[in-house]
Amino acid sequence: MSWDSFGYFAVVSMVLALAGALVALCRPNRTRTACWLTLGGIAALACFVVGFWVTLGRPPMRTMGETRLWYSLCVLIAGLLVYRRWRFRWVLLFTTVMASVFCLVNLLKPEIHDATLVPALQSVFFVPHVVAYMFAYGILACAFLLAVAGVADRRHSYLESIDNLVYIGTGLLFVGLLTGSVWAKQAWGDFWSWDPKETWAAITAAGYLAYIHLRLTGAARSRWLYAVVIVSFLLLQMCWYGYKYLPAAETSLHLYNMTN
Repeated sequence: MSWDSFGYFAVVSMVLALAGALVALCRPNRTRTACWLTLGGIAALACFVVGFWVTLGRPPMRTMGETRLWYSLCVLIAGLLVYRRWRFRWVLLFTTVMASVFCLVNLLKPEIHDATLVPALQSVFFVPHVVAYMFAYGILACAFLLAVAGVADRRHSYLESIDNLVYIGTGLLFVGLLTGSVWAKQAWGDFWSWDPKETWAAITAAGYLAYIHLRLTGAARSRWLYAVVIVSFLLLQMCWYGYKYLPAAETSLHLYNMTN
């Protein structure tokens, strides 16, 4: 399955996910229907990922376009889990919009996806490292949405739901950090080099750890806690792709992720 097929799968996926989101919003008693429609959207995108993986003969995780593909899939899954667990009727719409934006970027900015992997990426840690981070990003995106809702809606508290998402997302971040450090030792001879991407990864993890600390100690009010989650998510964007626009990125060992 070539990249040229992506548009068809993306359209089917987003239409089904949007239908599920609209059912969740307009027909609150049709929870099962909303879940099945969203699951259909996830399945359509997952089918493309699997088919593309088989065609390339390698995990489709090398370029930014490929990681955007995984993020679209993971944020849809995270949105469905949050909706299923806490019944926030609006969350499916926002996660569908987020996934659609990344799919649209991939359609407007197609990349060259060849079958080659640079030596540094030929590691057993490649897949678990990227998958852990992508699921973490999807889950923490939902925590960000709930934090924004908490700032906008003072009548309800979203902290209990955010707690669970941040705990899971932070745990996955550390899985990504640990597999990445072992991988770095294997590829470059050091567990940690304060590469620009590694530095932003550490800053991002520190932001979420700060939320956990403040939450468990009761040292901050809810609005401050929401702010910490929002800021941490912005730091996450720097870790994922924002750092490449900084001058220090020229020295990054992770620039192979940006190649077209």
